[in-house]
Amino acid sequence: MPNPSQDIEHGTVTEADVVRVADARAVETEQAGYLHAEVVDALVGSGMLRRWVAKDLGGEAATVVDVLGTIERTSRADGATGWCVMIANATALCSHRLPEQWAATIYGDPAACTGGYGMPAATGRLVDGGIEVTGRWAWGSGTSHCTWIGGGVRIVGEDGEPAATRDGCVVPFVFFHPDDVELLDTWHVAGLKGTASTDYSVDKAFVPEGRWAQIFGQGPRLDGPLGRYPFFGALAAGVAAVTIGLAERAIDELVLLGPKRSAGSSRSLAERGAIQADLSLARANVAQARSYLYATADQVWADGDHGRDVTDEIRAELRLAATAAARRSLEAVTLCYHAAGGAAVYESNPLQRVFRDAQVAQSHGMIAPRTMEPLGRFAFGLETNTGLF
Repeated sequence: MPNPSQDIEHGTVTEADVVRVADARAVETEQAGYLHAEVVDALVGSGMLRRWVAKDLGGEAATVVDVLGTIERTSRADGATGWCVMIANATALCSHRLPEQWAATIYGDPAACTGGYGMPAATGRLVDGGIEVTGRWAWGSGTSHCTWIGGGVRIVGEDGEPAATRDGCVVPFVFFHPDDVELLDTWHVAGLKGTASTDYSVDKAFVPEGRWAQIFGQGPRLDGPLGRYPFFGALAAGVAAVTIGLAERAIDELVLLGPKRSAGSSRSLAERGAIQADLSLARANVAQARSYLYATADQVWADGDHGRDVTDEIRAELRLAATAAARRSLEAVTLCYHAAGGAAVYESNPLQRVFRDAQVAQSHGMIAPRTMEPLGRFAFGLETNTGLF
């Protein structure tokens, strides 16, 4: 599996370079089940995996909308690469929440990249000097190239009952050195194959005091717009940006097939009225998805940047915008895939990979169709658990 080159010059690679490499290596990435080594090196050299890292750690602390654009453009080249960019940046938000010592240890290296699954699927027992963690997580996207791997943990005391760490964390997101983590061979899937989103586990791994971030509830170490930004809202928006990029690529591929004529037909795809209509609807879907998502994400940023409370109402709006964007994007991909006819089913055509990637992307819990239910409850004014908004 790939590891970042030790002698790479950071900041010498542009986003356009990454896009070209990701596109060129997309087939090999999918076949391998993890990002091609050249893609990883390009990502590390560009700094694209740490755009949301805090500035005091050498990061960019870029605006949310800026990073959504990066995720979208990278996903347009290759869904797996865009997905890994999204995961790395989402977990990089922890750089604003970790204690200063551990934030510097984990994110101070320009080649640092983090990933992991935030839900508390493992158990952490209180021990002298920290916690001892045992458990297993799914959806370990990008763990094959991460320098630190995180996972949500439920804290228990000696009696096995719920407890808290000394700093009050009940379900912290803890960080492990890769040597403490076993990557399991479970990622045999229909789409996003190159993300290496395998299950992973630890067994009695010691985590020293404070090497964790609280992504539920507690305030950040750095009180800025990224520190105040709702973690799950940023994650949902990032996943949605992946689907927008995939939809853009589907449109690109359908246009390229425009001159194609089916057997026995005198008209090309581009000359058929139904195909023209499908292309127009796909383009409209993408434009609507992007407009709603980016405008809402920017409003949440503005509220935090001006010191205003990020209310449950705007958090819910961001989650709605992300889920709606993913749905519209999937519709666009599906329109293009079916409009392309038989050409789309061949492995030689990127449309089949885009179609599979989009189906898997929409299954992510942050933007899955079931997200609409609690958002609808909230809009009706019914009692709703807004903790994941």
